Amino acid sequence: MIWNFTKMHGAGNDFVVLDGVRQSIDMTPARARALADRHFGIGADQILLVEEPLHPDADFRYRIFNADGGEVEHCGNGARCFVRFVHEQGLSRRNPLRAEIATGLIVLHEADDGQVGVDMGRTAFAPSDLGFDPAGLETRACGQDTLYRLDLPPEAGEAWCSLVAISNPHAVVQVDDVDTHPVARMGPAIESHPRFARRVNAGFMQVVDRHHIRLRVYERGAGETLACGTGACAAAVAGIRRGLLDSPVRVDTRGGTLRIEWDGHDLRMQGPAVTVFHGQIDIDALTAA
Repeated sequence: MIWNFTKMHGAGNDFVVLDGVRQSIDMTPARARALADRHFGIGADQILLVEEPLHPDADFRYRIFNADGGEVEHCGNGARCFVRFVHEQGLSRRNPLRAEIATGLIVLHEADDGQVGVDMGRTAFAPSDLGFDPAGLETRACGQDTLYRLDLPPEAGEAWCSLVAISNPHAVVQVDDVDTHPVARMGPAIESHPRFARRVNAGFMQVVDRHHIRLRVYERGAGETLACGTGACAAAVAGIRRGLLDSPVRVDTRGGTLRIEWDGHDLRMQGPAVTVFHGQIDIDALTAA
């Protein structure tokens, strides 16, 4: 079975994008893992699948599979690539577009300067919104936020986390320097912490000034990525709630820069979406290897 695909990235967060409207795509965890494999497949942080919508108010359904094969709720950088893909492939000329994700609808707009804006949808902060068990944990107030002290292994260090759900769950930790912080040790410890029922994306935020942060994110099922759109949103929101930041917030990731706006209700992200190349792959041969 031959699948046409497009390789794309948003600030270095890279994707294999599949058109499930004009071709039949039966995605499975094993197929997603094979496509994402950087040695034996195409290589990607996530697989993005564009399908006909189920929701009557949506233009398309947009599904996201992490490199480990698990399907997840949202991907901000992927959302920008999704709208660029739909326009470039001639699937629709609508601008803005309404996309159906696992938790509802999001609105996306491609600007004339090549940047893509995404209205990111619902933001929530209750532990239950992240599948997080806070029982018995030490907490402390920080502005309008509540920080939770996670009990990590000694080698991972101490973590006081903000909880932010932007369809998918995020734990945000403020650090002095993202370059020297032990993300490789602390990231996996937070991501797979047993208090998170569905695991969590671990963000490490360095505040530069009130409109500027630097960020690294260790993502569920993908490891550390060069950028994470929902992670950038979560960090900016957490920083604003802590009283450290003001909207808009420039977020510098290792792969590029994103702009986040949040007024306490509406959350919007803007950033690049780049097409790298197109190709074809025999998915049966790939998964049989």
